[in-house]
Amino acid sequence: MSLNATLIAQLIVFLILVWFTMKFIWPPIVKTMDERAKRIAEGLEAADRARKELAEADTRAADEVKKARAEAAAIIERANQQGAQIVDKARADALLEAARQKAAAQADIENMAHRARSELRGQVATLAVQGAEKILGREVDAGAHKALLDELVAGI
Repeated sequence: MSLNATLIAQLIVFLILVWFTMKFIWPPIVKTMDERAKRIAEGLEAADRARKELAEADTRAADEVKKARAEAAAIIERANQQGAQIVDKARADALLEAARQKAAAQADIENMAHRARSELRGQVATLAVQGAEKILGREVDAGAHKALLDELVAGI
């Protein structure tokens, strides 16, 4: 009987151990496992939300980049147009300045030609008087023959 008594005593100790474990040890373990499962589920949900937010942020960033590129293209186009306008205005101003300088040079040329003609007339008149002196062999008075000289200058 000692075998049966030992077996029964071990069975009673085992049942007490099972009862003690179920009453005092098992509930905190289950509670800890439930809390951990809850934290894991919350972490997975947070990761899903973060992925969704990242996708939305990528979409918004792509939209902003498109807007920025469109705006940059518009700014470049406006700058090119302004550059072309500045070049055209400078070209027109240069043509006007060239025309003005050409007209001024033409007027200077005409003045110089007129002065040169006047000087040549005076020199021709002097040469004519000197030639007449030599031909006549005597001195011709320029004051007395002014009308004659004026006709000669007008004829030249």
